[in-house]
Amino acid sequence: MSGKYDATNIKVLEGLEGVRARPSMYIGSTSKDGLHHLIYEAVDNSVDEALAGHCTKINVIINKDGSATIEDDGRGIPVDIHPQHKIPAVEVALTKLHAGGKFDKKTYMISGGLHGVGISVVNALSKRLIIEIKRGGKIYKQEYSKGKAKSKLSVIGKCEKNNTGTKVTFFPDEEIFSSLNFDYKVLETRFREISFLNAGLKIILNDEIKNRKEEFFASGGIIEFAKWVNKSKEILHKPIYFKREMNNVIMEISIQYNNSYKETIFGFVNTINTVEGGTHVSGFKTALTRVINDYVRRKGIIKNGKGESLSGDDVREGLTSIISIKIPNPQFEGQTKTKLGNSEVKGFVDSIVTSALSEFFEENPTIAKKIISKAVDAAKARLAAKKAKDLVRRKNAFSLGGLPGKLSDCSSKKSDDTEIYIVEGESAAGSSKMGRDRNIQAILPLKGKILNVEKSNPTRSLSSEEITNLITAIGTGVGESFNIDKLRYNKVIIMTDADVDGEHIKTLLLTFFFRFMPHLIENGNIYAARPPLYRIRKKKDYYVYSDEELKKTLERLGATNVTRFKGLGEMSAVQLWETTMNPKTRKLKKIFIEDAVEADQVFSMLMGDDVQSRKQFIQENAKEAQLDV
Repeated sequence: MSGKYDATNIKVLEGLEGVRARPSMYIGSTSKDGLHHLIYEAVDNSVDEALAGHCTKINVIINKDGSATIEDDGRGIPVDIHPQHKIPAVEVALTKLHAGGKFDKKTYMISGGLHGVGISVVNALSKRLIIEIKRGGKIYKQEYSKGKAKSKLSVIGKCEKNNTGTKVTFFPDEEIFSSLNFDYKVLETRFREISFLNAGLKIILNDEIKNRKEEFFASGGIIEFAKWVNKSKEILHKPIYFKREMNNVIMEISIQYNNSYKETIFGFVNTINTVEGGTHVSGFKTALTRVINDYVRRKGIIKNGKGESLSGDDVREGLTSIISIKIPNPQFEGQTKTKLGNSEVKGFVDSIVTSALSEFFEENPTIAKKIISKAVDAAKARLAAKKAKDLVRRKNAFSLGGLPGKLSDCSSKKSDDTEIYIVEGESAAGSSKMGRDRNIQAILPLKGKILNVEKSNPTRSLSSEEITNLITAIGTGVGESFNIDKLRYNKVIIMTDADVDGEHIKTLLLTFFFRFMPHLIENGNIYAARPPLYRIRKKKDYYVYSDEELKKTLERLGATNVTRFKGLGEMSAVQLWETTMNPKTRKLKKIFIEDAVEADQVFSMLMGDDVQSRKQFIQENAKEAQLDV
């Protein structure tokens, strides 16, 4: 438990200059993501109080006036005079970059707000910020604007001495942000994760604009997290859970297998989702593979012969695992905190998982047998898939230097300039081949709908001709053999008809990319084309992309000559180029993952076997659905 917390704990590294001039350096962007980052930074301060054992509840309110309020029942930011700056400590924390209790390990042994820029950056990028603090039986208040104090810290009331906490209300600055609308769903996903990762912490999200409210509380912590991720899947056993500490590193791990063919591993460091993994995830994977191989050899399930070990892919098939570590001094690769770099953590996690999981298997042979059986079946499927891929490689060796025969490649070899269109149907492929820019645009036609990889095992998926052609054309490989440096095109564009069948094919392709090549989505390489729905003729052609746009355009033009495109194949090569393929005039939508945990759960539910959950999801979200993904 931490010691005293007063002005002497607030350490200053540098001033606040430059934040407003270069906001993206501190919050990633000035769009929707950056806007929500302001709330995350304020909430992180409250979570740090919870990690230190001083906070049990956080209220987050989206106010009707466009502001956001974050209130906790922690100790309250110190209000006494800072010895160096001669102003209240709270004012130092709000107006000085890299000022806060995070740099004093006596105050916060573990912290998520690791760069210490949080609350000061929120202040700098808000046109108005009001902070209220309950501490020592008094209620304090101070106002700020664009990073500067607009009033002195003053006492505005009294409270019980044990009633402490901090309340921040801020108005994002429209001069900085392109959007000022907070998204309830985005915040909901993040706060659900935080509650799972901090057992016993209650977070209440209240959207007063749309009159929505939800409470997040998980007494079971990451055990409940694993169950939530697997709620649309058929599980093989109850979650395995262990918590250990080594060299001031606290590790919590939950493991639960399901009957799917995909692995789902989420790593967190001090509640931060390390989407690119890192040493904690590497240590876990190494230990898991070793423990399972040691177990099957000891039990004589497989012999210790050449090539008979289970691979990492084998033992992780159907795995859902949550890895949450709390560490005093994490080192992240990059400002975005997406990959843990502490080399010592790999050994810590490896050692803990090896010991705890080996002990669990010996004490729970029934569960161990289910997991081993799943891994052995995966190994058999892997060997069968390898044979299938070898056959395909030999077949493709006779066409286009190893590329699929159906691929109409572009002439440029500079991957930064090139793009590949994945096109539904032969007629659409014919028009797109004639209308394209042959220098930079390649065309790969699909023959109907590809396999639903969510419901197919890897053997069947990777031996499918359509999927193999797709993998070969893109060039990166899949799974552990994926290599982004071998990507042959900078943009991979899904181009399907603007109807129900087209949307289904698009969803099947997105499921394939999410499960087999997720890094392409994370890297911003996957796009969806937006073909027009209608052509309006009045002296010249007008193309519109929705029924709402059609109505407005007809009212404006007073036209009556309207053609509804039933599919891409109905367009001429010139029309397809002008509306959907010309980089200067087309409309593309970049596909991205706002949250990997939520995306995994949605894909499992939409494309898996859980019919009831899928029906409920469609009923709840149909009104918000858009035709273009």
